[in-house]
Amino acid sequence: MRNYFICAVFCLFGLNALGQNKYSYSVFKPVPRDSLREMETDRPDVSESPKTVDAGHFQIETDLFRFQRQKKEQGRTDEYLFNQMNIKLGLTRSTAIQLNFGSYAVNKDFDNEGQVQRSSGFGDLTLRVKQNLLGNDRGMFAVAVLPYLKFPTSRAEVQREYEGGIIIPLSFKVGDEWKLGMQVEADRLKDDEGRGHHNELLQTLTLSHSLNKKLEAILETYYTYEIKAAHFENFLNASLQVELARDILLDGGLNYGLQHEARKSYFVGLSIRL
Repeated sequence: MRNYFICAVFCLFGLNALGQNKYSYSVFKPVPRDSLREMETDRPDVSESPKTVDAGHFQIETDLFRFQRQKKEQGRTDEYLFNQMNIKLGLTRSTAIQLNFGSYAVNKDFDNEGQVQRSSGFGDLTLRVKQNLLGNDRGMFAVAVLPYLKFPTSRAEVQREYEGGIIIPLSFKVGDEWKLGMQVEADRLKDDEGRGHHNELLQTLTLSHSLNKKLEAILETYYTYEIKAAHFENFLNASLQVELARDILLDGGLNYGLQHEARKSYFVGLSIRL
């Protein structure tokens, strides 16, 4: 009996030390590569992942190319976006900082008479901080909070204004091959025409399914609601994400606005963990 008691004491101390060691990782003491969590990305769907990058590691997620078209009463706008990048760095076991920027964008505004106004250049910079609240390391449920601030650095847009908001992403595991995601978001966005801002809400529902060990299919629906104008826009999204290597994911898909004036976009993207 005494030997069992001594073994139990050593096991408890060992588990406690292991837990403390895990919680001590930071940007200055990276998590060993053989202890990294399964790679998760904030793309290709609109819903963000509630899980953070492991402490001391970078993750780069980018739209290699995205084409967007939005019809308006007085014509349409076409956007060509190249290398819209999200660079993420794990600061602690549950906190990560992110910097979003567009390397190059081309905007073409067409009026009803076929005249076009073209602008191009570097995109906006967005600073985001993701704080996981639950389920970062284990469990069937995870939730996080993600505030952001966008700086008006774009040279591809005529009107440049600060924007900001807060995002609350959630995820649920349903068995080994299914995952359900949700997101609630409140934004302060610039007006499409003229100077000024409006408040907007966004809510998503995402279902992902592993088709095999390397390929995942994602279906999503979401809506935006502009409060001042009392205006809804609804979207259906579909994408595929394939694992090229342990820390490299390739994806592609579409975001399709259901209303006539809602934006339609098509993209291909890449994610790499370092």
